[in-house]
Amino acid sequence: MREIRGGPWPRKAFRGLALTAAAGLLAAPASLVVSPAYGAERANADVTSFYAARNGASLWFRSGSGDAAQQLVQLISTAQADNLNPRRYNARGLERAVQAASTGNPAAVQRAETMLSQALVAYVRDTRHDPNVGVVYVDRELRPLPPSAQSILADAAAAPSLANYVQQLGWMNPIYGKLRQALASRMYRSEAERRLLTVNLERARALPPGKQRYVIINAPAARLYMYENGQVVDSMRVVAGRPDPIAQTPMMNAFIRYVALNPYWNSPSDITARRLAPNVVKRGRAYLNEKGYELMSDWSDHARVIDPMSVNWHDVVAGKVQVRLRQKPGPANSMGKMKFMFPNEQGIWLHDTPEKEKIEEAARLQSNGCVRLEDARRLARWLFNGRAPSPQGARAEQKVNLPSPVPLYITYLTAVPSGSSIVYFDDFYGKDRAAMGRMASR
Repeated sequence: MREIRGGPWPRKAFRGLALTAAAGLLAAPASLVVSPAYGAERANADVTSFYAARNGASLWFRSGSGDAAQQLVQLISTAQADNLNPRRYNARGLERAVQAASTGNPAAVQRAETMLSQALVAYVRDTRHDPNVGVVYVDRELRPLPPSAQSILADAAAAPSLANYVQQLGWMNPIYGKLRQALASRMYRSEAERRLLTVNLERARALPPGKQRYVIINAPAARLYMYENGQVVDSMRVVAGRPDPIAQTPMMNAFIRYVALNPYWNSPSDITARRLAPNVVKRGRAYLNEKGYELMSDWSDHARVIDPMSVNWHDVVAGKVQVRLRQKPGPANSMGKMKFMFPNEQGIWLHDTPEKEKIEEAARLQSNGCVRLEDARRLARWLFNGRAPSPQGARAEQKVNLPSPVPLYITYLTAVPSGSSIVYFDDFYGKDRAAMGRMASR
């Protein structure tokens, strides 16, 4: 892990800009630069409706807007940091319009107001999209989509400080904003490091904006973060998947929907063959009884417990036969006392662990894809708003729904903002190498 420190965010000065909003309803904007799927006509109508609802009141040159107009011009002029072309947003024309508005001429102010709103809508829609970097969207609602012009401008108008909202890219996750800052201010030491920041910026597009409660797990850092109101309120160490391709923890967006208390553990077939079956060959039924394993008839929800000696365990070790071993709840259960479920086809979840010593190790990429938690009960307390559920008796797999589903974002960030620095983690899964190889071949 290494760290690069940088200075303040770049700010472009516009001297002597004292603007007043044009009186009356703003004219309908000219044709917007927007993605074809949204359509210029729809965007024009949305922007016009936004100003009509405000009786023509200014957004950019109202009292208290500060240097929001200058901040947007600065963002647009450095749009290459987002892998976008500044000319798409008429960056130079926008700068000239803002300078012309400094005279206080009502027509110039009105023209600049319209152009700024047009540029914001186009830029926000272009930055808010699915980055197509291999994220599994278990719940479609958590796929990033370009918002409407109405919602873009309404969010900007509601921001406590429009200047800060624009400068910090308030419509994106703070991680995205700070990685973009590093790129725009050239806070890197080589072309390779610039490309590394770029591939991490793309992954950060899949992270959530806004102030809601959510969880982020960053596999390279082997850490979980709990967010409220855009800030980290708690974090803990985790054990994530091994670098082995079949064991890597995938990037995934999903809702945590319930917790299972006193959980079973169903051993994956490869683990059964590699780690468990050899012990059955050596010790027979005694090993299974000691560890609390049951042999199940199949992988369905209605599977039956069957005689473990009804299969040839030598064939299981050799991979000729696959079986389902289920471990009953108890002190030795690999899931510990609870697991957090966001049902998905990949069979990934978060869970407690009896192997606390694994959490203490510096290298914590040791699981088979699921995520082991340093303190499962602490996470449960947060998910359940302060009071973790407790099992009712010894019955296995007691399902307790969360008060409301909480978004979970499992990501792969090897470049992470930390204050005014960027901290780098090793590319354990080789995703950076693959992405940078694709960039170099273009």
